Amino acid sequence: MGILLRLAASALAVWIATLLISGIRVEADTTGGTVGTILAVTVIFGVINAVLRPIIKTIGCALYALTLGLIAIVVNALLFLLTGWIAEQLDLPFVIDNFWPSAVLGALVVAIVSWLLNLIVVDRVR
Repeated sequence: MGILLRLAASALAVWIATLLISGIRVEADTTGGTVGTILAVTVIFGVINAVLRPIIKTIGCALYALTLGLIAIVVNALLFLLTGWIAEQLDLPFVIDNFWPSAVLGALVVAIVSWLLNLIVVDRVR
């Protein structure tokens, strides 16, 4: 159940990013298509983060230390841009126009909103 709540929180964060950032949009014709696209993009972004982020952090450990972690903003934006590209390859109507400012600001919005929503969603271990 916890994973579904986290997926919903992340999907809400992606949806908020599409509302706030003009360079990120869902070009679906129906509400159901929009919701499905946002859920699919959220799953793609989650898989990309789960697979690539640990590899990037391991390889770029010195760069993370040198920039005091600020490179994480760039890495997250690139992973978000990769998500948009994969969505395009899968014919999902999700568009990220460019790296700056769309991907950078979109990744920041998604990260902040996801973090805030995941503070509310509590994992209960029994």
